[in-house]
Amino acid sequence: MSLVARYLEEHGIPTVMIANARDIVEHCGVSRLVFVDYPLGNPCGRPFEVAEQRQIFAMALDLLQTAAGPRTTVQAPLKWPGDEAWKELIFSDEQPFVEGEAYDDWIKAKARYKELKKEGKV
Repeated sequence: MSLVARYLEEHGIPTVMIANARDIVEHCGVSRLVFVDYPLGNPCGRPFEVAEQRQIFAMALDLLQTAAGPRTTVQAPLKWPGDEAWKELIFSDEQPFVEGEAYDDWIKAKARYKELKKEGKV
């Protein structure tokens, strides 16, 4: 979706992304992003929480109107109920479904990404 947003922007159609994966979406260079620090698949809020969903949507409309410049990100002031244990499930060091050479390649790519991030290149 990030690349679609960039395409639309290049053709004069303003966009706002609402997303959970901030690093990925910002890396793609979207113009406007509302970041919701919720588990993947919940960018517009928790299921059946209409007031919360409307709050996020209102933030997106506000950002569309008020963004001061390109690549503007705002973070929704929301917290997933309970603790942040869900992050441990998503941001794990293990990839149990990857074995052998694929696992070794994944570890190398992960280390390279960490290097680039430390250098400010991603």
